Amino acid sequence: RTPYYYGTYSELEVWKVGGLEGWCAKRCVGARQGDFPNSREAAVPNLQTSKLPSVLIIGGGPNRIGQGIEFDTCCCQAAGALRALGYRVVMANSNPETVSTDPDTSDALYFEPLTLEDLVGVYERERCIGAIVQFGGQTPLNLAQGLRAAGVRILGTSPDDIDLAEDRDRFRALADRIGIPQPPSGIAHTVEDALAIADRIGYPVLVRPSFVLGGRGMVIVHRRDDLEGLARQAVAIAEGKPILIDRFLENAVELDVDSVSDGRGNTVVGTILEHVEPAGIHSGDAACVTPPISLSPAVLGRIRGYAHAFADALRVQGLMNLQLAVKGDEVYMIEVNPRGSRTVPFVSKAIGVSLAAVAARVMVGRSLAEAGLPAERTPPCFAAKEAVFPFARFPGATVALSPEMKSTGEVMGLAPTYGLAYLKSQTAAGTRLPPPPATLFLSLCDADKPAGVKAAKALAALGYGFLATRGTATALWEAGLRPGAVFRVRDGHPNALDLIRGGAVDWVVNTAGPGADPMGDGRAIRAEALLHGLPITTVSEGFVAAAEALAERAASPAATPLTLQELHGRRQGR
Repeated sequence: RTPYYYGTYSELEVWKVGGLEGWCAKRCVGARQGDFPNSREAAVPNLQTSKLPSVLIIGGGPNRIGQGIEFDTCCCQAAGALRALGYRVVMANSNPETVSTDPDTSDALYFEPLTLEDLVGVYERERCIGAIVQFGGQTPLNLAQGLRAAGVRILGTSPDDIDLAEDRDRFRALADRIGIPQPPSGIAHTVEDALAIADRIGYPVLVRPSFVLGGRGMVIVHRRDDLEGLARQAVAIAEGKPILIDRFLENAVELDVDSVSDGRGNTVVGTILEHVEPAGIHSGDAACVTPPISLSPAVLGRIRGYAHAFADALRVQGLMNLQLAVKGDEVYMIEVNPRGSRTVPFVSKAIGVSLAAVAARVMVGRSLAEAGLPAERTPPCFAAKEAVFPFARFPGATVALSPEMKSTGEVMGLAPTYGLAYLKSQTAAGTRLPPPPATLFLSLCDADKPAGVKAAKALAALGYGFLATRGTATALWEAGLRPGAVFRVRDGHPNALDLIRGGAVDWVVNTAGPGADPMGDGRAIRAEALLHGLPITTVSEGFVAAAEALAERAASPAATPLTLQELHGRRQGR
């Protein structure tokens, strides 16, 4: 009875259900008038009576780590923008927990498996003028070439140009032509290939299966002895596609850049997101901030130039995401995705313009000026993104960040300063940093001691107390602090586990060095802290940011909260 829902069951499924249900399923396959002379033809409305041009938007399918509601947000905003322009929007998705599958979001909803056969059937039945694959993450992108081969017109960036960005050899040649360096790398199809490439480019290396969601199977490898088993896992996950071996850039600053192009030579950068954690943490898990806080104007100008150059070279019409790393004054290209990224909704809220809506408008022929984004917009304040993790639901899980995505959500903090924005994001994500005179337990690897000691001195000035493992305690003593010292877990008592169980600790800061034993003390300490509901900081950059945030909170008066609408309305004079 609902005019929005249409099923497309296979013949096999029709025979299985049988009876009335089978008739209903068969009746929803897309039958034409007269196919069932003994049935009531009014049971299925005639979908071809609308005079509006129809556009098919392909959603992301089931929510899972690496592809979730960020992409659904893009689909919904694109649908609203196209409907406002006078298009009839057809939504294809198979996830009942999304807004895109609400009947009010589109003019017609197909609650379908996202397979080539089903989507071609929907496209032909609705007589669409084109399909959009940019907003649903990797799932619709993997179908783009097959859809085009079946006669579906892909709106926006062509599948060939999308594949150019995915093909490592062709993309490296493109990056060389543009003049941006990439870390040394190679493409492996077997474990033996991976070992040979790593020996050639040097360790540490980043192992990346291609065409996977959320960085699945990605890992940083520091020693040859560890590479064989990890490469074997990556080959299995890649399912016949190549795996990528890159030289890993240690202690680099990673960036996400989202932009929109109209296919007419015009590109506008939405904003540049700087990761709080060092390069090597998946962009979906990393805390981020915009505007960037550590990059020079010259470096930012080069990054914007690279965005324009890649948009022109890939003939982008719609969204594009660049992932880069900055080490010193050198900017390295990690990858380019000519599609919507998971950061698009966050960036849109930060600048007050929906990038997905702008992209949808340019995909149907509008210029960027006509689409509502004639120039780059600077955020009115600092915006910090923090990921939300499910560790508390999995006792004993390893609490650590890596190239493989683990987060299941994200939050946003807005404030006039970076420190306060970061603190708000931590609070929203459930990491409530305790006020002084709370006691911190510190266990820092050697590489993190200089930055960690500096942050600890700032917190000591606010009234915080410290307990630490002996090596970290020594570094704190040499800096003029007087922490209590405890044994490492494997060395005796009292140790960190005793302190946590006894309620002597309010905040755990535990960082691991390169190639640290994943089953060592750190895992036990973090698991115990998680069990007792304590905030956990696992990278020194996060500890430094937290110290800065707490210092700013102590010096700042209470602020009046604003809604996003109020914040951006003030800038526009509303």
